[in-house]
Amino acid sequence: MSFSGKYQLQTQENFEPFMKAIGVPDDLIQKGKDLKSVSEIVQNGKHFKLTITTGTKVIQNEFTLGEECELDSMTGEKIKAVVKQEGENKLVTTLKNIKSVTELNGDTLINVSWHSAKLMAPSA
Repeated sequence: MSFSGKYQLQTQENFEPFMKAIGVPDDLIQKGKDLKSVSEIVQNGKHFKLTITTGTKVIQNEFTLGEECELDSMTGEKIKAVVKQEGENKLVTTLKNIKSVTELNGDTLINVSWHSAKLMAPSA
């Protein structure tokens, strides 16, 4: 399955607890809950180009599956991370004490993020 395409983010499961855990102020969390982003993914084998547009903010990242990369975050911080593919339709990003799973389901992206190595992903 190719991830290439343009997707409207439908849900961000665990958004509020995750944002609180990484120290985002409550007022920004409330604003962020209502924002819907559009992700454009171009996949060429194991290499990905990802453009995320949220309101007027645009973030572009490139990575190769399984290799450490530097990703730009929504806050402008550059973060070292590793992105791996899980099954046919999931990209799992691991950085510091954060795990983020982006699942492609038809033409819909679902993102779930956890903070702390102690937290485990819920069963699918």
